[in-house]
Amino acid sequence: MIDNKINFSSKFKMFNIFSLIAFFASILFITFKGLNYGIDFKGGTLIELRTNNNVSTAEIRSSLNSMNLGDVNVKEFGKKGDFLIKVEQKLENNNKLIPEIKKNLINNLNSEINFRRVENVGPKVSSELLKSGIIAISLSLAAMLFYIWVRFEWQFSIGSIVALFHDVVITIGIFSILSLEINLSIIAAVLTIVGYSMNDTVVIYDRIRENLNKYTTLNIREISDLSINETLSRTIITSLTTLLALISIYILGGEILRGFSFAMILGVIVGTYSSIFVAAPVLKFFKVSYKTLEKKEEKIVP
Repeated sequence: MIDNKINFSSKFKMFNIFSLIAFFASILFITFKGLNYGIDFKGGTLIELRTNNNVSTAEIRSSLNSMNLGDVNVKEFGKKGDFLIKVEQKLENNNKLIPEIKKNLINNLNSEINFRRVENVGPKVSSELLKSGIIAISLSLAAMLFYIWVRFEWQFSIGSIVALFHDVVITIGIFSILSLEINLSIIAAVLTIVGYSMNDTVVIYDRIRENLNKYTTLNIREISDLSINETLSRTIITSLTTLLALISIYILGGEILRGFSFAMILGVIVGTYSSIFVAAPVLKFFKVSYKTLEKKEEKIVP
């Protein structure tokens, strides 16, 4: 009997219950509470401006609310005096309205206003962007499924996809629970999470496959414990170094990168967790053994 440092398999059931609760809770929040889509996906106007005095976000918001522009979101980012304004309704005539906004802010704030950027996203464009984002995530999951199906046995493929869905749904679910904005950068983060999670899972699965051939007398529970312990230091070091970089971006990167970095932080944590407590238990459920590998080799050999 091989002595394992940590008996992970004894905790599989407890963490599986936790994962199921978190997964279905995320589904419920996404379904009934919905997602806080940004201008990229629901249309609107983005205005970036700079002031030269000590102006607060509350003062800017109060000034713009008097113009009946709809739902206005004001955030401070970057250097002091830099603000990002998001107006949900599309401003149809920027040539007239932007000077009016500028005049309104100058009169109310007693400050020089420099409009650095103005972007419009119409309803048609925003719906196309949302559709493209969903297609991109779906295609990435399908590509991962195909790769694992070819690279490993079908049981491993199912385990990988279960872990991927777990990571993506819970990450988006947390954004729903916290009412955080979903924009194109978050879609990019989710696609990155898919790749990161798959990488972690493949490392453990590759070691499990190797140990199944090496220790034919051990069952899948013992093989899983052995393989996870053998790859644990690599998994922890990779995750910690990635998290250090992401936390730095979250703290120092400003408002624009905050959503992306937060999504990535969630993805790294959830992905590391799922590679151990979601992907591995799936193999135990299917009772994978060295005979499973032999059956595939028999099919390949003519």
